[in-house]
Amino acid sequence: MIKNLMISLVAAFSLVASTLAVARTVSDDAGNTVTVPAQARRIADGWYAHHSLLMTLGAGDRIVATVNHAKDRPWMFTIQPSLNQALSVHGRSFSSEALLVRQVDTVFVAAEDADAAAYRQAGLPTLVMGFDDFPSMKRSLLTTAEVVGTDSARQRARAYNAYLDQQVAAIQARTAKLPAGKRPGVLHIQSLHPLKVDGRDTLIDSWITLAGGRNVAGQIAGNMKEISPESVLHWQPDVIIIGAGAGTLATSDYAALFSSLKAVQNHQVWQNPAGVFPWDRYGTEAALQIQWAAAILHPELFADLDMVKATQDFYQRFFDYRLSAEEAKRILQALPPEIVGFDQRVNNITNK
Repeated sequence: MIKNLMISLVAAFSLVASTLAVARTVSDDAGNTVTVPAQARRIADGWYAHHSLLMTLGAGDRIVATVNHAKDRPWMFTIQPSLNQALSVHGRSFSSEALLVRQVDTVFVAAEDADAAAYRQAGLPTLVMGFDDFPSMKRSLLTTAEVVGTDSARQRARAYNAYLDQQVAAIQARTAKLPAGKRPGVLHIQSLHPLKVDGRDTLIDSWITLAGGRNVAGQIAGNMKEISPESVLHWQPDVIIIGAGAGTLATSDYAALFSSLKAVQNHQVWQNPAGVFPWDRYGTEAALQIQWAAAILHPELFADLDMVKATQDFYQRFFDYRLSAEEAKRILQALPPEIVGFDQRVNNITNK
């Protein structure tokens, strides 16, 4: 106990001394001014989706404490195998002492994380991150790059933001003038048990609208809002998109009840792709999500879009990972890496 306490104190004093020597400040997404080291070399990331931002910046190997797990995010751990050696917790709460022992110099947390105060009290630079549309996501990436503190991270942030702008512009050029009658009503289901959907003021609402759809749950504000099945029957969506990991409508308790929906009758129920992170949520793969969504909502407008190639190009460019065509297809189908290959990669990492 005394030995661990001494280690924690030494690590804390070293961290404070390093931070004060640089005295560099950054404003996080909540507007807090945070003093950070010259470079964030040992990061604890308490926001599931934020890992993809760090990986996009080429800084995924700096994550030494994570809230993600290989069984839940197999592509993330395949593409960023160093995460297999990171401190892993269930839930989103790290022990401040454990972070100090691991010499963590920077902590990222989600906007609603209640542990930020405890990390700060332990002397850990802690940044609150969050965004709900594409402009704020771009700002968050730039802020993260500034915290990472390398020219390479800053360049990669600008490159990603330029890519996102290009995709948004290309899609808007084809969908912006669609009349209301040509915009299908879309329901995005985040969970089937319990039944939860995503409403307005969310990144999900942003990509539905950009892709030429209309969010039928737009009367509800926020993410992952629990609703009654009667609401779905009332909304009568033209298209249903189900988040990865939520299961399938056909095997859910609502299979019979929803069988009369237009989306079901017209075979317009889709499983959302998932790679490093579920594309529909709050990771950088949102740049692929808008392309995929546009193609399924308006196939006649995007017949030239090859999502397999787009996925391969994106992963090579922003995750430094060369996907095979088969791997890209598995991601598009929300399937994990092939089990033999994934297990072998984990074994190779473990045995090094």
